[in-house]
Amino acid sequence: MSVRLRTGVIGVGRAGGALGAALARAGHPVIAAHAVSETSVERARSLLPEAEIVAVEQVVERADLVLLAVPDDALPAMARELPFHPGQFVVHCSGRYGVGVLGPAQARGALPLALHPAMTLTGTSLDVERLAGAPFGVTAPEPLRMAAEALVVEMGGEPIWIPEEARTLYHAALAHSANHLITLVASGVELMQEAGVENSSRLLAPLLQASLDNALRMGYPALTGPVVRGDAGTVAAHVEALGFDPQVQAAYIALARLTADRALAQGLLRPAAAEGLLNALGGRP
Repeated sequence: MSVRLRTGVIGVGRAGGALGAALARAGHPVIAAHAVSETSVERARSLLPEAEIVAVEQVVERADLVLLAVPDDALPAMARELPFHPGQFVVHCSGRYGVGVLGPAQARGALPLALHPAMTLTGTSLDVERLAGAPFGVTAPEPLRMAAEALVVEMGGEPIWIPEEARTLYHAALAHSANHLITLVASGVELMQEAGVENSSRLLAPLLQASLDNALRMGYPALTGPVVRGDAGTVAAHVEALGFDPQVQAAYIALARLTADRALAQGLLRPAAAEGLLNALGGRP
């Protein structure tokens, strides 16, 4: 995008700070920002040093591009209530929503874009570098698709087109894989510690890194372990050992059932072995 856009940021959280800084580095100066908490004000001063901290309405007044980096639930009201004007780019970075949520702003002539970085962010200057090469889920009206993708490229990211109707499923896939992965790994570390294993993170790291790499390259054929082998006795022993933590035990059972179902569908698990597994996971003898 050859035009330089005066940018305003509403919400200087982890995403707002990183994306605002990336836009500024791409030549779209951040001239105004709205930040409420002490942490977000400090982040704005650090990552967006040229921005004046002003009220929300003033951000909208001054900017050619308004970045809405706010919680998902706040987006509909902002799209309805803020005084966006014709020709102004209104960009949100929510994974859940496409551009439909910005319909009221679009009805007033604004140009809506949904640019979601599929990357975990820390709220520090490291994030700007982390965005380099990161995929962005991009949704926009078709006439604005090139502009949306150009903005992502300028920030150093890789635009991946997400149809409007697929946006929620896209975000669910990210949350299911990335967020639940953290819970899964952290709970695994806790179980190792409960077992008295020292340096549990060091023990798990090579296995987890190899498993992630194999899963991304191969999918379900990368499965190893007692479920795909049909070792019902081992799985039953695991379930019994996890009885001291019913939440983790329930998660193990649910994931083992899902693994068995997928392995069976892929031809990786014999039907006879699957029956024994399901009995073990159902608590039946």
